[in-house]
Amino acid sequence: MTATTVLTARALLLDMDGTLVNSDAAVERVWRRWAERHGLDGAEIMKVVHGRQGYATMAVLLPERPMAENLADNTRMLAEETADVDGVVPIPGAPEFLASLVSGGVPHALVTSADVALSTARMAAAGLPLPELRVTAESVGASKPDPEGFLKGAAELGVAPGDCVVFEDSEAGIAAGRAAGMRVVGIGERAGAHGPDVVVPDLTSVRVEVGEGGVVRLHAGGDGEAGG
Repeated sequence: MTATTVLTARALLLDMDGTLVNSDAAVERVWRRWAERHGLDGAEIMKVVHGRQGYATMAVLLPERPMAENLADNTRMLAEETADVDGVVPIPGAPEFLASLVSGGVPHALVTSADVALSTARMAAAGLPLPELRVTAESVGASKPDPEGFLKGAAELGVAPGDCVVFEDSEAGIAAGRAAGMRVVGIGERAGAHGPDVVVPDLTSVRVEVGEGGVVRLHAGGDGEAGG
């Protein structure tokens, strides 16, 4: 990508998996084992799992199964995922990007479908600091693509939804950001098909600039590096 898109905001809301952390290998291992246990095609379920909480994925894949069973199964899956961080690495540019938000005093929050234990384990495995404000699975009553998590993040930061920019990689996450009335920066190949405002290959293509009055200018695209 050579053109640069500039978005202005007052706060940033960041997904974790596929956005800050590349956990695809671990996600695939755990969910393919689950698919095998339930006689489902592993390749097909990988089209559904990204962005959602586990129980919501199960509800899509096993629509006749009682939700109580999905919730119990989800608890077991979260434990498996938390224990399996082999190959979990940062998305290129993520360490510099997060450092730029802290040094620039940019209001931001992690908004993830993972729970506290899983998000802590994956961010640690990737060597990334956890943002002070985190909206995790325990914080919400509905999974992405419901906008609850992003709206809660905006409210806790004290910023109007329209002044927030979401960073997401998945169909469910991008839909959640859109439903919250926010603009979306799509990260990676998955994002491009789902209508974000701009798509970048990774976070090396995003630069943050803080202006007067706390207005944040996001330069997305081109050959810039995260900083500012």
